[in-house]
Amino acid sequence: MSVKNEKGGISVETENIFPIIKRWLYSDKEIFLREIVSNASDAVTKLRRLISLGHYEPVDEDLIITVTLDKENGTITVSDNGIGMSDEELKKYIGQIALSGALDFIEKYEGEGSEAGAGIIGHFGLGFYSSFMVSDSVEIRTKSYDGSPAVHWVCTDSGEYEISAGDREERGTDVIMHISEDGKEFLDAGKLREILDKYCAFMPVAIYFKDVAEPEKERECTCGHKDGDEEECTCDLGPKPINDTHPLWLKNPSDCTDEEYKEFYGKVFKDFREPLFQIHINADYPLNFKGILYFPRISSEFDSLEGQVKLFYNQVFVADNIKEIIPEYLLMLKGVFDCPELPLNVSRSYLQNSGYVTKISQHITKKVADKLNGMFNTDREAFEKLWDDLKIFVEYGCIRDRKFYDRVKDSVLLPLTGDSGYKTVDEYLEAAKEKHENTVYYTADESAHAAYIAMYRARGIEVVRFDKFIDTQFINMLESDRNIKFFRVDAGIADALKADGEAYENEKLADLMKTVSGSDKLTVKFENLADDATPALLTLDEQSRRFDDMMKMYRMHKGEEAASLPVASTLTLNSASPLIRKLGETLDEKVARQIWTLALISQRQLTSDELVRFLSDSYELLGKL
Repeated sequence: MSVKNEKGGISVETENIFPIIKRWLYSDKEIFLREIVSNASDAVTKLRRLISLGHYEPVDEDLIITVTLDKENGTITVSDNGIGMSDEELKKYIGQIALSGALDFIEKYEGEGSEAGAGIIGHFGLGFYSSFMVSDSVEIRTKSYDGSPAVHWVCTDSGEYEISAGDREERGTDVIMHISEDGKEFLDAGKLREILDKYCAFMPVAIYFKDVAEPEKERECTCGHKDGDEEECTCDLGPKPINDTHPLWLKNPSDCTDEEYKEFYGKVFKDFREPLFQIHINADYPLNFKGILYFPRISSEFDSLEGQVKLFYNQVFVADNIKEIIPEYLLMLKGVFDCPELPLNVSRSYLQNSGYVTKISQHITKKVADKLNGMFNTDREAFEKLWDDLKIFVEYGCIRDRKFYDRVKDSVLLPLTGDSGYKTVDEYLEAAKEKHENTVYYTADESAHAAYIAMYRARGIEVVRFDKFIDTQFINMLESDRNIKFFRVDAGIADALKADGEAYENEKLADLMKTVSGSDKLTVKFENLADDATPALLTLDEQSRRFDDMMKMYRMHKGEEAASLPVASTLTLNSASPLIRKLGETLDEKVARQIWTLALISQRQLTSDELVRFLSDSYELLGKL
């Protein structure tokens, strides 16, 4: 029997699709409110568009959305006075899953004026059906702007619906959700306010929230008006919308004040520490997105890793920290971006990979780099004051993104110890070329390494302060890129610290120092140092110590205890020190232990037992004076 060539369409039964919608379509149940309110916003936006095109007479009333909670009756109602729907439109866009009234509207009017769909949120017909994630049944009461009779639509979570004549007298739509048993958590005023604040705080249509169990609070007059006054009260005593319909990112950067930026930052991120500065991006063509990116103040090294960059779609919140849009290293920052042309999937919760998204990401990165370079070039002094706070952001960005590093590398500063200020890598190397070539000397702890730093300063050598865990990775990257060497001041004895002449050698003294240290593995060597006041220095192997630092950072990032790994140590005895010469003759164990303990103190490696013994020996030696 031969097979016939046929064409057909895939059939989807509502009894099969509804369980999928209820359980699997959206990542969080709370999204239902975002979707229904977004549809209401679209209805108002469409009416505004028709008015602007001359297809509808201007209206006297404010175009708004109202979300009403009736806990006693178990309902949540989202109402608007927008475009409404006719009987045919209701059947078409609600009765058939995945058909979008937004798309039809855009196509119908795209030839009239510019951007027919400007501000319209919905691009998917499934948004409405998110209501069934929390509802046993849903009602729609609607009346179209075109004068069509009002319509009443009721549907249960089985997918069966009824349409009848409605009783709504005014243009617009009510979506009444009868909340199911497993959706009872949303019959809480605080919960609904929280969701509305999260997703709808900046929607383009004014949103009002009403709890029928709570009486409306009367707002007090603030203009000083009293009953009987000839002049009328000028105060707006009506309810206030819960959202800001004109968020700061929509304004032209030149029209925004510093106070507005700070106020917006505190409001959105609940952070009342003033940000360092902000970058306001207003891209038009060929990219279309707007946003504000803040550099926050940080209280600790890892505080900055918990940034928050919010993504909006036509003023509707989508998600935090979308790495496809915002490079990973910039997620340490805080900001908002509104991208109305993003290719979103059916739930608007995840981004599809696309060249457009990549271009947005690259544009944001370039803007950040340009801002940093601009600050460095135009106001170096102000830039230096911010550097200690900026340092972690910039270093992490350089480590994660080679292109970002290439853009900002000439603006990267090295903080010098003491009050010596800041220098770029090139400035540091140029100033030191006569004393040492292609080497940057640094400290991880300015107070602990004070003795070492003093020795370098005495020789006219500047020491850089690198005291963050991330600095170890940043140093490795700079060494690889610039073909230079970073040398911690306690990692060994630099040639610049050595004096001429043959070093004094004493094998018995070396053995004695090993004995008082309690370690046969301690390396003891003799060097002639330019500073004869320092008898001994304890140095740590640079490479093993760097590895230890990186492992500590990894463990802390994972939330584990930052235990230390063994790091090879060397005790350098200063041949130029009269004390070392004398000790070589006397081999006094107490004096040797004092010198060893002082070397440990310089590295902050003294145990409690060693401290007790050091104090006891010190008192005994002082008693002999």
